[in-house]
Amino acid sequence: MPRILFLILTITGVTISLSYGQQSRGEGDDGRYERSDEEDNRSGSGRYGPLPSRSEFPTWDVDPIFKDDVFTFVRIQYDSYGSFGWWSRWDNDYPDGDWNFSYRLQEMTSLAVSPESKLIRLSDPELPDYPFVYMAGVGKMVLNRQEQVAFRNYLLNGGFVMMDDFWSKDSWDHVRTEMQAVLPDIEPVELTIDHPIFHNVYDLKELPQVVDLRTWREGYLFEHRHGFSGDDQAPHFWAYFDDKGRMMALLCHNNDLGDGWEREGEEREYFLRFSEKMSYPMGINILMYALTH
Repeated sequence: MPRILFLILTITGVTISLSYGQQSRGEGDDGRYERSDEEDNRSGSGRYGPLPSRSEFPTWDVDPIFKDDVFTFVRIQYDSYGSFGWWSRWDNDYPDGDWNFSYRLQEMTSLAVSPESKLIRLSDPELPDYPFVYMAGVGKMVLNRQEQVAFRNYLLNGGFVMMDDFWSKDSWDHVRTEMQAVLPDIEPVELTIDHPIFHNVYDLKELPQVVDLRTWREGYLFEHRHGFSGDDQAPHFWAYFDDKGRMMALLCHNNDLGDGWEREGEEREYFLRFSEKMSYPMGINILMYALTH
């Protein structure tokens, strides 16, 4: 059973007022991060180039009282199929997004948050120790039987997953099929803007939709590289509930909330439009809802 213990304290504010650019790794002369061609075209076999150093990102001390009970941001590693580029992978926006979100979480709330994130697979015996896990780029994920069973047990016994960064009808159809193997007796429910998850900390007036920085620079508000939109470019938030009405999973379709975390220090206009107004408010809302319901 996932532990919450002392994690939930109080929220320090209901508006975001973030300083821009907590990290600006790899900036060009114009202050924008210039991602290399290799990074933008990394193959399905792994990420090109070295991972960033944790020392390049903000860190903080954890009160010894909470050293065994801090919230730790956990990302799930999984297998994928097919030939594809830098999208639709477990490591989308990793590890930059994980570290930036953890930093903002400890800055904007009074949660005791670990400065170190964690990467595990669904079959890891540690999975039940964490009440909240994150999965990105799930449009081509493939879960084996062991992972399906472990995932089902985790969700039905108090765990919560946020799935992010998958676009197009084909990706949604694939993710739904994978989830049917995990939760065969449960159908997803699409949430509307009146659901409390959009208002519990930050009061959002419309469903947020975030695109990656590259797509935005090209002048688009839908990530077409993931596939044909099927004439549906709207954001969708699909929830899975257990038989007691507890939300176990939230699937953020036609969205890339994690890119607003990863790229927050790379271009000011992107930060102001997406990171500050959508990615961080929605991420914090989802997390707080998961930990308190």
